[in-house]
Amino acid sequence: MFAIVEIEGNQHKVKKGDMLTVEKIKNHKAGDKMKSDKVLLKAEGSKVEVGVPYLPASSVEFSIKEYGKDDKIRVFKKKAKKRYVRVQGHRQQNTTIEITNVK
Repeated sequence: MFAIVEIEGNQHKVKKGDMLTVEKIKNHKAGDKMKSDKVLLKAEGSKVEVGVPYLPASSVEFSIKEYGKDDKIRVFKKKAKKRYVRVQGHRQQNTTIEITNVK
């Protein structure tokens, strides 16, 4: 059984026991349990349910494991013949979650 669920504005294919890295979930701590009602699709064997846009009475429960940051990326800007060069770094914040139940 798997489901496609929307978490923090992005869609993820999940099943029970999966560990995912998603965008930072604000206002919660590591160890908190959460629930998302934004289930777009649920499949169990050959039975597939598709929501319009979400499935009623379906949810995905997950727990927050840890917060972290991605690797640093460099943002490089340059304008030819104008002596304009800018280098900027960025590390995206993320959250690791574990799927505990798909209903």
